[in-house]
Amino acid sequence: MEAQLDPMKDDLPLMANTNYMLVKHYILDLDVDFQSKVIEGIIVLFFETGSRYRKTSSTGKEGCQSQFDETCKIRASGPYHVPVTKVSACSSKTEYNDFAICGKGEEDTSDKNGNHSNEEQASGISNSKDFFDIENHGKKDFLLVLDCCDLSVLKVEEVDVAAVSGIEKFTRSAKLTDDSKELENLRNQIVHELVTLPADRWKEQLYYFTCCSQAPGCGELLFTTSTWSLEIRKSGIKTPTDFPHAIRIWYKTKPEGRSITWTTDQSGKWHEGICGHVEYPCRFQNPAARLQAVIPYRVFAPYCLVERCKEHLLQLIPQCLSAAYTTLGTHPFSRLDVLIVPSNFSSLGMASPHIIFLSQSVLPGGGHLCGTRLCHEIAHAWFGLAIGACDWTEEWLSEGFATFLEDIFWAKAQQLSHDEVKAQQELKALLRWRRLRDEVQNSEEELQILRPKKESTGELSESGASVVKHGLKAEKIFMQVHYLKGYFLLRSLARTTGEASYLASLRKFVHKFHGQLVLSQDFLCMLLEDIPEQKESGLTVESIFQNWLDTSGIPKPLLEEGETWKECQLVRQVSGEVTKWIQTNQRIRKSNKKKRKQDDVIFQKLLPDQLVLLLESLLEEKTLCPRILQSLEKTYQLREQDAEVRHRWCELVVKQKYVPGYGDVEKFLREDQAMGVYLYGELMVNEDAKQQELAHKCFATARDHMDVSSAKVVAEMLF
Repeated sequence: MEAQLDPMKDDLPLMANTNYMLVKHYILDLDVDFQSKVIEGIIVLFFETGSRYRKTSSTGKEGCQSQFDETCKIRASGPYHVPVTKVSACSSKTEYNDFAICGKGEEDTSDKNGNHSNEEQASGISNSKDFFDIENHGKKDFLLVLDCCDLSVLKVEEVDVAAVSGIEKFTRSAKLTDDSKELENLRNQIVHELVTLPADRWKEQLYYFTCCSQAPGCGELLFTTSTWSLEIRKSGIKTPTDFPHAIRIWYKTKPEGRSITWTTDQSGKWHEGICGHVEYPCRFQNPAARLQAVIPYRVFAPYCLVERCKEHLLQLIPQCLSAAYTTLGTHPFSRLDVLIVPSNFSSLGMASPHIIFLSQSVLPGGGHLCGTRLCHEIAHAWFGLAIGACDWTEEWLSEGFATFLEDIFWAKAQQLSHDEVKAQQELKALLRWRRLRDEVQNSEEELQILRPKKESTGELSESGASVVKHGLKAEKIFMQVHYLKGYFLLRSLARTTGEASYLASLRKFVHKFHGQLVLSQDFLCMLLEDIPEQKESGLTVESIFQNWLDTSGIPKPLLEEGETWKECQLVRQVSGEVTKWIQTNQRIRKSNKKKRKQDDVIFQKLLPDQLVLLLESLLEEKTLCPRILQSLEKTYQLREQDAEVRHRWCELVVKQKYVPGYGDVEKFLREDQAMGVYLYGELMVNEDAKQQELAHKCFATARDHMDVSSAKVVAEMLF
């Protein structure tokens, strides 16, 4: 029986046996049905034999077979008993493939768990037979395992790449025969030659990948799906070397799938976009790319937000791109599209190759939040995309670096003086320290560890499968510990080394590891070797693991540092303003609430991050009278500030039960869903009838459009 995992709590299993077969290239051909909320189409996968099989094959196939057999014993948990899948081929609109699934005449072949198979139809075996053929002297068929969740797989077939015109150049012999065994070997030889072409032949490689993806099929493959994987085999094939290296999979998503959220276009219209594909060589080796400080960029937004994008975003993009280039060098990608996403998007931003998804919550209130978030997502082009984490539990390698570099990029984009940079970054450090302190006090300890698998980080099973520790916990997506602890570790290393030397090491790291997956020790070892002063100070990879990455809570080196930031000029300025507000509040309360002219108090203008600190400080006060709250909003025009400031204002409104501000809370929960989740909890914890009614009202309006994980967390707070 397959283990039943709680999709909101347990570790995320990665089942693919990548050590035996590794995907080297893929081509997608998809259609989207907005009415049924289903994405349907084809993916063509091109494989190379995995590293473990290549290493062990020198001992002979017999030696490798025992490894496959062990894998098979684990996975052979029961028979396949699923009816025949009827799939027909029809012409596709896109240029990448001539095959697509036609909706008519299709039968639902899923079992009660939504799992699919064609084993019975394709193999002719009985229901009680194990899904491996026991023949050929007792050897079992090789089983290809791919990670797969919430998909309905309809058909799997081998692709006849040998049928492509001109493909003979990739064979050792131009003679093509009709012998089936020779053809199978020839097809795999073609794919091998294609995926191992040198980098300077990338155009030719891309052309033939496209042609091969359009080649006809040459036989269906046996398959079955489970909750977390798709398993494929070809009868009689015993090793990865002989398994088809080019396969085509027909599939469709499920409306209830957890990886897709559907929302309404704010413009109320659908416009067919113009294809904007560009050539993609390795830019780090391209002399022209190395000189390109600002890559081409475009912004896509609904009509109702176009003017807001013009106010700040359009001006900020080239400034932030140039700052990133000045810091790290060559942009990993040749263009950048920025897509403004709806209010129900579950975060303030997300980066993918060539595109950044930016929440509309960053647009109002000036350019500060928009600029810092844009810098954060741009940083992911290097850390998270060009360089990825070998083990997905090491999120800090992406988020910690992006948070650290966000400050560097933003300072350069604003062209600040050295003193201004230092003051802003120390203020930001204090805000993040306060956030980290609050998070470690209000979260599970096991979720605060940056390397939860510790010495097992990066290890795979014999087949190449692994798990993402805590990968399915719903509350984890709202936590910032990987951002914050990772940021403070990098900041600490930079302060020890000196920023100039440190950034030079980052550029060296990017140049060495771009296009690769890394572990924490890859970065730390290179840094310590590159900067001997670190080693001389007693800093080691082991001590960093112990103090920063393998323990919960606030790292020991950071415990004392929190006090030092309070001496920063910008922080002292906020402290003075907080004192004025508290004293004014005390005078008003002592006047027995009699109306009298308020003493004239001059309050200074504050930066957005200073306003955040001011409001957080006032949140620590037990009682603020309504006149103070009214004056506070008027003085700083809080309703017109960015989402970070407005979030703290809403927290203050809720804590003080300031009824005139409830409209601000309702508006925030409706329009800034990426940041409003925990406001629901604060509305409920006060046990105030009006506040609880407001929480239920807002949730009832928004829940059908909310991100699934967000809706679940809020529902647990309310019910």
